[in-house]
Amino acid sequence: MEPAGTLERGLTVLRTLAAEPRQARATDLVRATGLARSTVDRVLATLAQLGYVRLEERAVLLAPRLMELGEAYLACGGLRDTLSPLAERLAEEVDDSVSLAVRDADGVRFVSQFTRRRTMSVAFRVGDLLPADRCAAGLVLLDPAAPWAEDDQLIEPGLIAVAVPVRDAAGEVACALSVVSHTSRHTVAGLRAHALPRMRATVAEMEAALSGPAPVPAPRPAVPAVDTSRAVKQELGAGYLQSLARGLAVLVSLGSARGGLTLAEAAKATGLPRATVRRAVQTLERLGYATAEGSRFVLLPRVLELGYADLSGLSFGEIVQPHLADLVARVHESASVAVLSGDDVVYVARVPTVNIMRVNITVGTRFPAYATSMGRVLLAGVSGERLASIIPRPLTRHTVTSAERLATAVRQAAADGYALVDQELEEGVRSIAVPVRDRTGRVVAAVNVATHAGRATRDDLLRDVLPALTETAARMEADLAHTRVTPLGGFR
Repeated sequence: MEPAGTLERGLTVLRTLAAEPRQARATDLVRATGLARSTVDRVLATLAQLGYVRLEERAVLLAPRLMELGEAYLACGGLRDTLSPLAERLAEEVDDSVSLAVRDADGVRFVSQFTRRRTMSVAFRVGDLLPADRCAAGLVLLDPAAPWAEDDQLIEPGLIAVAVPVRDAAGEVACALSVVSHTSRHTVAGLRAHALPRMRATVAEMEAALSGPAPVPAPRPAVPAVDTSRAVKQELGAGYLQSLARGLAVLVSLGSARGGLTLAEAAKATGLPRATVRRAVQTLERLGYATAEGSRFVLLPRVLELGYADLSGLSFGEIVQPHLADLVARVHESASVAVLSGDDVVYVARVPTVNIMRVNITVGTRFPAYATSMGRVLLAGVSGERLASIIPRPLTRHTVTSAERLATAVRQAAADGYALVDQELEEGVRSIAVPVRDRTGRVVAAVNVATHAGRATRDDLLRDVLPALTETAARMEADLAHTRVTPLGGFR
């Protein structure tokens, strides 16, 4: 295969998989793409090695790391990072859902979404595509001279919207700002009267922001400056498509700076020869994923079709759950993920074992943080004053019950990078936990393994479980680094 042909085939498989992300199998992809089974198998093996898909028995599932492709586009364009705070504030002011959308061929694609949670709420996601002539945002983008447009149930019965254009520093329409509601709340005329004045004020601020200096972007995983695909190719052999991995690395690199990169900059970012980068960029241009702006190449909204919308709907628990299952399969003990809520830990994901004797906990269970391994890890991030306000109470004869000893245990957990709690919550329950960090490096959750004290000693947990636990946390963090989901729900 030619390198560009390999990248094109890989993107075809990804695009097809994203269209049916919940139930695809290799045979389905062969039928839908017309590619040979051997080609599809090699593409899937490569995507799995990159962390973009998970292969579970015969099913092929999108993996959260695939979101780095869409994140590259969103970072490259800069609209989301610049305008989202203003759009979120508008949603609070009008108490209705607010969207930002851009033109994508004959449609409009959402790049930012702030939904008000109601019985009847908008189900649009970042990355979703709508026909331009059947929604308010599209009507504004189709007619740049229009001061505003409205959608009176064009896309769906009961759904109404008002949209206004947002212009960049050159006076060109950069995106559309929409307020979306339901006929149970407003008529379209009532929504226009209610929202349009506030929308116009917000657009003035947005246009000023687009004319000013670019905001400091949120931290993103760095593009490797070394071509690691060569080493992987040597290890995995013919099943690994090196040119596909390199082409996707080029795509990601174009989002490493607002406004895109030159070929030379992309070559430096990826560690690839300039000729290789050029071939990849030419393929991306031909497929509608990138375009040239002077000497720089920028990503286009179509990149979001590569699974971003579906993956952006995953909850924190759904992201970490597969990794928990893998951990339980390795250590043969129950594993959980929890977050801090007040002075308690709340379980957000859980995979039990099938042992006769097992720890019986479900998602949503709360325990006092001071007496749990996950709580000790999470309390390491709170202030000394807050920690001192916790009054430990005896739950078993082993429970730490003094504020001083609790503070010492929490400091030790922070220094060690893990916490081991021995029968302090309940007699016979021994557990070990490590922190889970988000894309900024902040501890947002903890993952633990719990067992009956009769099955594993403290030394057993440190020797046999801690390494697997640490590896699992790292895999969770690798997925979370490419998402903006928060542990207790929503997107940041």
